[in-house]
Amino acid sequence: TTHYLFIVVVAVNSTLLTINAGDYIFYTDWAWTSFVVFSISQSTMLAVGAIYYMLFTGVPGTATYYATIMTIYTWVAKGAWFALGYPMDFVTVPIWIPSAMLLDLTYWATRRNKHAAIIIGGTLIGLSLPMFNMINLLLIRDPLEVAFKYPRPTLPPYMTPIEPQVGKFYNSPVALGSGAGAVLTVPIAALGAKLNT
Repeated sequence: TTHYLFIVVVAVNSTLLTINAGDYIFYTDWAWTSFVVFSISQSTMLAVGAIYYMLFTGVPGTATYYATIMTIYTWVAKGAWFALGYPMDFVTVPIWIPSAMLLDLTYWATRRNKHAAIIIGGTLIGLSLPMFNMINLLLIRDPLEVAFKYPRPTLPPYMTPIEPQVGKFYNSPVALGSGAGAVLTVPIAALGAKLNT
């Protein structure tokens, strides 16, 4: 009973942490302006949570299950905002599942080698997650239009979007997000795995 209870606690808490780590892109009002920050935080949180969860069970496929839990949870939140009268585009559900599948595939292909899962799988998450989420964002309405028309009630006035800032600071959000995500994911995931042993 304790074993399964622990799995549930890890899944729920990690889900909340991962969603909150990407809060600035979870709502579309700051989607483009914080894409790099989101890529780093989400790559790190997904890798740490999924690897910890996967190594705890020792079963390939657990990372995908973990990402599925987060996706369902986020769609519930999206539905709650929609019920309050906001458009469907107001909340963007991050794409976690394909990256988690790559982690599971690495763990399975290397015959459950946890070091390979951390290094190779963590790098694959850092490289793939920004790409999947950029494609995801291209499919929604203009985030700034949504931001001005449907401001988030929790946003203070000084955080109201004024203009997109991506071009001013970054040449390529996808490249920078992927690179930073891949570099930072591996050591942090390794730390998570070390704490697990």
